[in-house]
Amino acid sequence: MNFSKLRSDRLTIFILVILLLGIWLRFTNLERQVYWIDEVHTSLRAAGYSRTEFVEQAPDGYIVGREDLQKFQQLTPERNFIAGVKAIASSEHSPLYYVLARLGMELFGSSIAVTRGVAALISLLAFPCIYLLAKELFNSSLVGLIAMALLAVSPFHLLYAREAREYSLLTVTILLSSWVLLKAIKHNHKSYWSWYGISVALCLYAHPLAIFALIAHGIYVAVGNKFSWQRLKAYFIASGTGILLFIPWIVVFIVNGDGVGSWIERKIDLGVWLQRWILNLSSIFFDLQVGYSDRLFDVESGQDLVINYSNWLNYLIIPILLFIIYALYFVVRHAPKSARLFVLLLIGCTAIGLGLPDLISGGQRSTVGRYIIPLYLGIELAAAYCLASKITTVKNSEAYRFVWRIVTVVLISLGVWCSLAIVRSPTWWNKYSSYYNPQIASVINNYNNPLVIGNTNRISRLTSLSYLLNSDAKFLLLDINETLPEIGDRKNIFLFRPYSELIETVEQDNRYALKSIFLDYLWRVKNRS
Repeated sequence: MNFSKLRSDRLTIFILVILLLGIWLRFTNLERQVYWIDEVHTSLRAAGYSRTEFVEQAPDGYIVGREDLQKFQQLTPERNFIAGVKAIASSEHSPLYYVLARLGMELFGSSIAVTRGVAALISLLAFPCIYLLAKELFNSSLVGLIAMALLAVSPFHLLYAREAREYSLLTVTILLSSWVLLKAIKHNHKSYWSWYGISVALCLYAHPLAIFALIAHGIYVAVGNKFSWQRLKAYFIASGTGILLFIPWIVVFIVNGDGVGSWIERKIDLGVWLQRWILNLSSIFFDLQVGYSDRLFDVESGQDLVINYSNWLNYLIIPILLFIIYALYFVVRHAPKSARLFVLLLIGCTAIGLGLPDLISGGQRSTVGRYIIPLYLGIELAAAYCLASKITTVKNSEAYRFVWRIVTVVLISLGVWCSLAIVRSPTWWNKYSSYYNPQIASVINNYNNPLVIGNTNRISRLTSLSYLLNSDAKFLLLDINETLPEIGDRKNIFLFRPYSELIETVEQDNRYALKSIFLDYLWRVKNRS
């Protein structure tokens, strides 16, 4: 019996099972987790409304039901496809995912399952893309198979495969463009370079931050080919064509856009910055953060939130980080020169491009996990190469190879464990400012006919909460300096994430008593009479 072939067949079967599990994980319980504020904006823009219109047309000053808030999340004949494109252009985001989400809503309805299902469906394309890229880089099908398995159950990739945003699409387009680039360099044929130009446009139409992967591509073409003018010329023509194809959207954005969110430039302590980097890197393979901490951080405010390190699960981060460091070291020492250069550029251009401005001028750009996807992909490629080499290299003893097979299984199993926890949880760290909504909703849902009062400027947050509340819940929106109106004999009244001005106004009103019942996010209002 050929034991080597038997082991190979078992590994292949194991990886195929993991892929099937990864597919199931992407579609099960899609509506379970909180539909957080960014996803509310996805439905909003796909339905044809800008955030400014949302605030201006909000039902201000009178009591409404859930349907009155959520109507801005639904398709209507008045808001056609062109209106959707204009609404998308009012943000800093590229349009491709939102156009696909719009098409999904037109075909299957405006539910959470549809908008998230579009992202989940797109994420499946990452499996063949990372396989082809890894095989092309390292000339090994096994590296490709392991890379697929790691990505399939990666907690980080699962989170964004199940979120109604463009980050699963960004992952796919980076992988696809990288593979097409390697094929174009290898064959140096006009058709391959043409496809690369199209893939560049797809990357930019997926997300502007794809630019860091594209910069890595350019440096790779130059350095990897010893500045060969023939290939550099082909690259410049192809990438230039891709950028030209993106110019129409740049024009649309300049005309309609509101600018990039300033929250990414808010300064945070160096210790918090390092902490987030550690947690982001470990989340590629291991992420049970909800299980042992109330919350990690509010990425928009930059608020430092304490993590409880007393739980032993936290210390699993240490071997994960050591493995990442070793995998990169192994690639540097043993991988083919071209593959080593590609992986390091994919990681380095993203880390430097976003991390250096943080360190120089302050900010939190590089600590936002979804912004450093090229870096994650580079690490996964390095990890796949390291594991594949360790379990197959003949000069290694059988016992040594067996240990590394165990390491491979354990690493993938950790991903499965964390991913199963994610699909069962009502919230997770990537929900940021909406993280506590399930807990807040559980408090409100204990009362009959609750009235939830929020600020008009925070209507998106209130809409996010509304998906979790019972159908008898009512809502009242007030401007920031507006006083609380007469609310009759209602008993179950709450303020949700109020501005300090509204809290002060209510506290000074002799008609009402105010009490915080969930941090600063939920307050109970009682009539003094």
